[in-house]
Amino acid sequence: MGRHSKKTDSHIRRNSVIALTGLIPIGLVTAANTAGAAPKVPFFNTSSAETVDTAAQATQEPQAQILPAVEAIAEPAPAAAPEPAPLAPVQATPPLPASMAEGALGIPSVSVAAYQNAERILAVEKPNCNMHWTLLAGIGRVESGHANDGKDADANGNLYKPVIGLPLNGSLPGQAVIMDTDGGALDGDTVYDRAVGPMQFIPSTWNQYAGDGNGDGIADPQNLFDSALTTGKYLCDGGLNMQDVTQVASAIHRYNNSAAYVANVLAWSLGYSTGIVPAASDLPRIH
Repeated sequence: MGRHSKKTDSHIRRNSVIALTGLIPIGLVTAANTAGAAPKVPFFNTSSAETVDTAAQATQEPQAQILPAVEAIAEPAPAAAPEPAPLAPVQATPPLPASMAEGALGIPSVSVAAYQNAERILAVEKPNCNMHWTLLAGIGRVESGHANDGKDADANGNLYKPVIGLPLNGSLPGQAVIMDTDGGALDGDTVYDRAVGPMQFIPSTWNQYAGDGNGDGIADPQNLFDSALTTGKYLCDGGLNMQDVTQVASAIHRYNNSAAYVANVLAWSLGYSTGIVPAASDLPRIH
């Protein structure tokens, strides 16, 4: 008979009730009837004294329906969609002094913020350009000394006094003659164009590439954030890739048609990337 040969009379009566009522599937009884234990049947009490009364009720009262186990398991709630990861901050590598006054490679913090902000925007708008903020910093260093070591700009990048270059009338060696293109709106000169802002754009170029770097709805050449973004857009124009040194040189040459200018920008950009101050031989005089 095996291990079930020693069941008590109450066990036998209980199993008889189950077989008569037909309420519990045989599979559930078999699964519960392990190790010689009496099956624990829902709705039935386990004492032998109450078994007969319960069986009598089974013939008079409707029985509760036992749902299949698979239906009793609640469906898991759908997982919430993950939130997009915020843009990672651009880090200066290696860390640089806070300003030029503290070292040859120093950059004012507001200028660093403007250059790095332009890199983040261009990574979304022109991802194939692969712009790095140190290239923008190289141009900012050569053009205006990072807005005179930050002394000419407030914490929001707005210049205290507009930076306006000399009239482009051909009076200097190698200087092009560019007649007025904006009615003096940006440079105040209605006869000749003048370079404007810390990144020194002529009005016609600014109007073509102007970018709103600080998101205030205005593209202002006298704002560090706007001018840095505009510089990046101009360098990236034409599908140029700033990871290709030949294309980088072409882009800078477009910015200023001078080999010495290109050499200076590249030297400072490399310096900001490596932490090594450019040698004097890497900084030829710009005519």
